[in-house]
Amino acid sequence: MKKFFFLLILSAFLFSLPIFAAETQFVYSGSENYSLTERTDLRRYDNGKYIGLMSREVKSFIVADEGIYNGDFYVSQDTIHNKRVVTDGIHDSIHSVFKISKSGILEMIEDNGFPSFRSFPAFTNQKISPGAVWQAKAERCVDPLNTGVVTKMPIYVEYTYLRDEEFRGEDVYLLSAKWATRYGGNYLDPDGDPSLERAGGGHSATIYLRKSDCAALVVRDSVDETFQYSDGKQVQFKGTISLFTEYPPAIDKTKLIPALQRAQLIDDEGAKYLAAADSAKKPARPQSIEGGGLESGTYNGKPVNTSEWLEPFGPGKPSAPKTPKGNGAKNGQPPAASSSGGSVRIERTKAGIKLTIENLHFKPDSPELLASEKPLLDKIAGVLSGVPTNKLLVEGHTASTGNPSGEKQLSIERARAIATELTKRGINSDLFICRGSGSSKPVADNSTKEGMAKNRRVEITILE
Repeated sequence: MKKFFFLLILSAFLFSLPIFAAETQFVYSGSENYSLTERTDLRRYDNGKYIGLMSREVKSFIVADEGIYNGDFYVSQDTIHNKRVVTDGIHDSIHSVFKISKSGILEMIEDNGFPSFRSFPAFTNQKISPGAVWQAKAERCVDPLNTGVVTKMPIYVEYTYLRDEEFRGEDVYLLSAKWATRYGGNYLDPDGDPSLERAGGGHSATIYLRKSDCAALVVRDSVDETFQYSDGKQVQFKGTISLFTEYPPAIDKTKLIPALQRAQLIDDEGAKYLAAADSAKKPARPQSIEGGGLESGTYNGKPVNTSEWLEPFGPGKPSAPKTPKGNGAKNGQPPAASSSGGSVRIERTKAGIKLTIENLHFKPDSPELLASEKPLLDKIAGVLSGVPTNKLLVEGHTASTGNPSGEKQLSIERARAIATELTKRGINSDLFICRGSGSSKPVADNSTKEGMAKNRRVEITILE
């Protein structure tokens, strides 16, 4: 009997103890390439008068490289009042480079206005359980009137860890977030829109955070905010801003490799290397860039993604190899397919598989491609038709002639010209993202004719 009463008392004591939920610490460890889409659907009111539904979609492809994120952003759809979107469907890149810490804090290295939300979401460094609340500072970039001038606004976000869920087959943390828009008075962005005097309003968001790496898969933000301008105009927006993170499809090597072989862009050795290459274990970056005067891993003295400078197929090759002659591979290098002047090298990079077209012949100081180069583009189009769902980054480069701004513009125009030629050959125009780097990324010495020819190139990366 005494034993019975003892067990009864012990059971009552145990049941009276509080039940503690398991604690976890949120740590951002994203290391995959990804696409980020920001979709805006807002009702606009000017001085209280309804103007219409303003819709815009900004997409990006972001390459992850050891904590550095190299992003190409582009406007896929814009408001009905903004006609800047190119009608041929080919997108021009807005390039940004940034870092993200383990707590989600984003640090811009090259800032061209994107991503719009920075350090959002951000995490406490404490272990927490459902119901926990914390605050963190973030930043939002806005251009309410689509003037092309971006204004940065600090925001202070309160987060709540709601519960654990499953979302699209993945385990996630469900969070809520809310903050007030406060701009003006003591804080005005010196580089922002000088006519924007004040902004106020509120945001309420839900966040689906992937457990494996704390990447935000979906953010749905309900918006009600008002912007006050120096001319007396008051513009109010109500609606939603949604952020979606997606992961690109792997390159279908069963179709790509035979296409590269048919086009004589790789031989059997190159095909074996490519078939065995694991996109998650790409080659290490070289220590320096040959002949370019740049340090590998830096951009204007700051660290950047250097996937453009990875080694070609074959171990131990220099970062700027000489193109082998003919179609037979030598010393483990892939063969180069040639036209009257242009040749193609194949490389594995952090971003995907890159086709570098060297020494292309354009009309002098023009984006117009000479007819002699078009058979080579026929071959490349045949290769790209085997990867119909992968985005294609086309980057133009020029030799250095002492005119950086002109070189940059020409490189953009030449990248677009190549993309346009490929769309004429049946490649979906919506797949192309075009970027121009001018003479800022040389791979050879600009003091020689041969070096200038190598630097005068267009790179097409099949992104994955």
